[in-house]
Amino acid sequence: MTKRHVSLPDAAEAGVQALIDEVDERLSSEEDTCEVVRDVLIDLHGDREAWEAWQAGERVSPAEQVRLQSYDPCNATLESEYYAEKDEEAFRRSKYLQWLWRQFDATPMADNIHFALRFRQMLGKHLFAECGDDCRFFKGITFTYGHNIEIGDNVVIHDDVHLDDRGRLTIGDRVSISDGAHVYSHDHDIVDQTAIRNFHTEIGDDARVTYDSMVRAGCRIGKNSVVGARAVVQGDVPDHHIVVGMPAKSIRVKPGWESEAKDLEDGRLQSRQEEREIEFDLPDDLDPFDEFKRDLTRPDEQD
Repeated sequence: MTKRHVSLPDAAEAGVQALIDEVDERLSSEEDTCEVVRDVLIDLHGDREAWEAWQAGERVSPAEQVRLQSYDPCNATLESEYYAEKDEEAFRRSKYLQWLWRQFDATPMADNIHFALRFRQMLGKHLFAECGDDCRFFKGITFTYGHNIEIGDNVVIHDDVHLDDRGRLTIGDRVSISDGAHVYSHDHDIVDQTAIRNFHTEIGDDARVTYDSMVRAGCRIGKNSVVGARAVVQGDVPDHHIVVGMPAKSIRVKPGWESEAKDLEDGRLQSRQEEREIEFDLPDDLDPFDEFKRDLTRPDEQD
């Protein structure tokens, strides 16, 4: 084992636990989530006095007003808010919690590991569809919504990981996802990039997705498998296999697991993306737009 137990001084520990318990209790109550998030962020950023002065009618500069009003997630938009097929009801709450997660990471406290990991674990219980126990979520993790993510027990997700749950994302027990990895659950049409399809992406128990790798939408990373650094996974990784490269191929089975591992001819991964597509319907009253404002016509006939 490579880790040792570390603890805060008693007084610091008491303060940390009191804050986590208070935020957890408020998020679990009938209190308006938007207001809870606003209050927590004001205090975490040390802006309570300025906020109350502004609310009392004191004059503030335009920059100060934008800063103060942005603690309230109702005054902010996220990229995923523009996605036409999102579940409006689920997103209404997850947006507020995602805003708290992101803005917490902008505070100095986000680097206090003993506090920050427990704070994010608590938030995960409210934000994700499922969040197991004893998870460790490090700084800079982003996600599309949050409410389409299921996470097992003892999961470690390191700095600057992107978890795309535009479709659905399931992460098993004891999974490790290293810094800079991207795991996707949606894909774009090769011709019309505004046309998207959503999928269910799965990472099995005890799998490792290592540094700067990418898992494409609809793939399954098998149990006890390893995705090598900077690999691009475009198909299913069988249990116990180690895959590397662009596109990723299996180069070996973990030593000692040969009898249980599937034999993979040429190391090539099979894509089963089509089986995991998640269909969706768009609202009848939707007024969509193409952000690129393109007007392209293919010159060649297609079969």
